[in-house]
Amino acid sequence: MGNEGAHHSERPYYCTIKVHTLMCSELKNFIDRISQIYLAIESARPRCSTGLQTLCYLHAAMDKARLLIQHCSESSKLYLAFQSDRILWRCENVRKALDLYLGQIQNMVPTLLAAKISGIVEDLRGAKFQLESSEVEAGKVVKDLLRQDMPASDSINNAELEALEFAAVRLKITSPLAVLIEKRSIKKLQEKVRDTDPKKKILEFFLYLLRKYGRHIGQCQTNGGFRQHEECKTRTTDKPAPPDPPLEFKCPISMRLMYDPVIIDSGKTYERVWIEKWFGEGNDTCPVTNIKLDNLYLTANVVMKGLISKWCSDHGINISEPCAQTIPASVSSKKLLSLTSIASIGSSVNDLRLQVSNVSLRSTDTNCGADLVDDDNNANFSVGLPQMNAGACVSQSSISAHSIIRMASLSKLDSLPWEYRCKAVQDIKEQLNKNEQECDWLFNNSYMKLLIKFLKDAYDSSDEKAQDDLAEVLLAILSKSRFGLPPFDEDAMYMLASFLDSKITSKALAIMEVLSCQPSYNSGILASGVLPSILKVLDVQSREFHEVAMKILCNLSCKSDIAYHIVYLDCIPKLVPFLYDQSLAGYCLNIMKSLCDIEEGKNAVAETNSCVASIVTLLETGSKHEQETAMEVLLSLCYEHIEHCQQIMGEGTVKSLINMSVNGNPRVKVIASELLQILGHTTEGDVSNCSTFSAGLSMGISSDSGSGNHIKVKKSPSKGFGYLGRKIARLFHHSR
Repeated sequence: MGNEGAHHSERPYYCTIKVHTLMCSELKNFIDRISQIYLAIESARPRCSTGLQTLCYLHAAMDKARLLIQHCSESSKLYLAFQSDRILWRCENVRKALDLYLGQIQNMVPTLLAAKISGIVEDLRGAKFQLESSEVEAGKVVKDLLRQDMPASDSINNAELEALEFAAVRLKITSPLAVLIEKRSIKKLQEKVRDTDPKKKILEFFLYLLRKYGRHIGQCQTNGGFRQHEECKTRTTDKPAPPDPPLEFKCPISMRLMYDPVIIDSGKTYERVWIEKWFGEGNDTCPVTNIKLDNLYLTANVVMKGLISKWCSDHGINISEPCAQTIPASVSSKKLLSLTSIASIGSSVNDLRLQVSNVSLRSTDTNCGADLVDDDNNANFSVGLPQMNAGACVSQSSISAHSIIRMASLSKLDSLPWEYRCKAVQDIKEQLNKNEQECDWLFNNSYMKLLIKFLKDAYDSSDEKAQDDLAEVLLAILSKSRFGLPPFDEDAMYMLASFLDSKITSKALAIMEVLSCQPSYNSGILASGVLPSILKVLDVQSREFHEVAMKILCNLSCKSDIAYHIVYLDCIPKLVPFLYDQSLAGYCLNIMKSLCDIEEGKNAVAETNSCVASIVTLLETGSKHEQETAMEVLLSLCYEHIEHCQQIMGEGTVKSLINMSVNGNPRVKVIASELLQILGHTTEGDVSNCSTFSAGLSMGISSDSGSGNHIKVKKSPSKGFGYLGRKIARLFHHSR
């Protein structure tokens, strides 16, 4: 049966449905949707006679639907108009059969598949097949012609011709080609019908009419009747489609508008029926995130339900209870609790991009409510929420109703008076400190824009307390969110840059550090022009600020496009003094190492006063990690740059390098040996005799034919240095 199901699901539908287009198109849509999950149903069906039998019945019903659509695509238009009532009856029968068998299968398959089936079942039950007005009119005229039973005659009968023209216009048989196609369709039907079948006479009569009046039918295009009919049909059939609900209003399992939304431990909202069925099957993970849940408690999401109710009311949509079978008894063994804890309501508005003004949300079993602001303010926004049950706080945070309301109503933040905006942000800050999970639930792009707007307003009004509170909120969101970071645009980056020289410099730097760790933010940081402000921080007398600024530069310098800008802003001279700072030298070396990946960076390091000398000093005084990084910087400088080699040898580096090539860890030994080879020295022989050179180094140095300023490292065994090698050796002796 599996092969048959696959075959039928791939059977192409006929390109043109001649008559009953609306009914056949809707039926085709149902068959397509069922076909998409048919193989999954086959794979998941229970191995019992009832399940197999129901699946066979469903298969047969789908075949009947396909045959009906095929009939309306191939048959005669006049005959289909004559059969209008029967076609409607057959469509209804197929719809009821699909509804019946899918409803039975729904309770035999896993939850995720059952939810998809439920959506199809709901639509099947709501489908209303009806004939188009043109089909009804054409069918009535055709039946009247048959009832009159006029004798065959070669003379023109005006009443007969007028009736045929009337039906032809409505069935679009209005050209010689259309008449020819109609004749052929009738002949094909005649071939399938027995001579004793009453249909034979009906088809012969239609063919007689077309042969007699076929040439006259084409003329009905010239009058205004056809155009008027099309305009009338457009007015009567082109009804506006109902709007698609926002994604946040749909259950992630069934992708249907939620009737009874509930929140689970992961913070996601689901339709109660489907998440209970999911848990009833023994699952203890979130269907969307696959995160293992600490508990299986369900919290009624009254905020979401109120928003959905308002949306349905605004668009004239009635929401019905999901078409789900009785939940298995195993669910009750899980002791699923339906909580009304306010603590989880914050998650209900995650990723919502909706205005929630003037929404009245009240619990179905309580009259308790809480207002966002006092009655005497001009912010007309009141949201009612259920009162917390003292016994329903299992594994939930005790968050005040006012705070949660403010969190859930951030979209209204911009319209509140300044003092209430400040109070709302302060409450959010306090709740984020108590419950880090709020970071995952409350903020998306639209909320972040509102918070950045608040930060800008706080800056313009010089409200340092509001600036500090909002900075803490942003830092908490960015540093504690478990499911990715919210978007930050260029304007937000620029806004943060303006706070790098303010009372909240430390928090602004901390936010920028978190952002710099994410590659997706790098282009925004560069475009916002924040780099000069970060470098300016290095000029202030604050060790705390210096370290964070260094971390930001470390993160950003890894990107070559940003590294260019860092070099052009004369960052290297600012870093040199910090090479003598034991706590910051490592950051400086890491930045220089990244900048040396580009040619401009190498030149800047080499040409900056005391920079190379300070790096060489760290070969003796720095930590092991600093020594390793310092050698990597020097190695980058030496590659293909003979003048840099001379500069480094002039700083007396060879003895330190020889010592590390012998006593360092494996990586340090490799780097030191490679650097010595480039500089023209060897570690063979007595370490204390620094003037001993080896003629058997495995490095060759060949000069660039153009300028002589570059050297090229070539790994070739047992080859002498040649002229340039000897020249470097002489330079080394001279430096001693």
